[in-house]
Amino acid sequence: MKPDRKIRDDWFPGTIPDNVQIGDAAHIQTSYSFQLFRSRQPNAIEIGRAASIYLGVMFDLGPEARVKIGAFALLNGARIIADREIVIGDHCLISWNVVLMDTYRFSFEAPARRKQLEQVARNEAHETTQGNQIQIGNNVWIGFDSCILPGVRIGDGSVVGARSVVVDNVPPLTVVAGNPARVIRTLA
Repeated sequence: MKPDRKIRDDWFPGTIPDNVQIGDAAHIQTSYSFQLFRSRQPNAIEIGRAASIYLGVMFDLGPEARVKIGAFALLNGARIIADREIVIGDHCLISWNVVLMDTYRFSFEAPARRKQLEQVARNEAHETTQGNQIQIGNNVWIGFDSCILPGVRIGDGSVVGARSVVVDNVPPLTVVAGNPARVIRTLA
């Protein structure tokens, strides 16, 4: 890590990893957001021009993961869990406590999950499930406490209501809400 990767007046004494690319006029409030960052990929995170990453955002990236955040996007208190790739478009608003997860990290099959949990308890390496890319279009608003699950695509101009669990793709210009999220109305 280079010492110039520190954030001025950061309350946390960390640095921004070298493989994080930051666009002009982008704002990152604290290096604490990278405490769970493990990606070895070049340009593992690309933060677009004038994007804002506020307190509480956590980048939990596995060794092969990538995240791209578009220009003028705003993330506030979101949890980004990636083992493959998450793409957030331009002018997006990602509210408090939103979870974007392209991976479950543990098997759905009970015997395999038990074995994985035992390996974790012994501090041994374990195989995780494969990630499935999440794509969030431009001008999307995701309300607080929402969860976007692996493989979901959210179309341009859509809105995800607060506390929704999005398990299926969302067409452009659509409002969805609920658990699981369902179409409420279209905006076109």
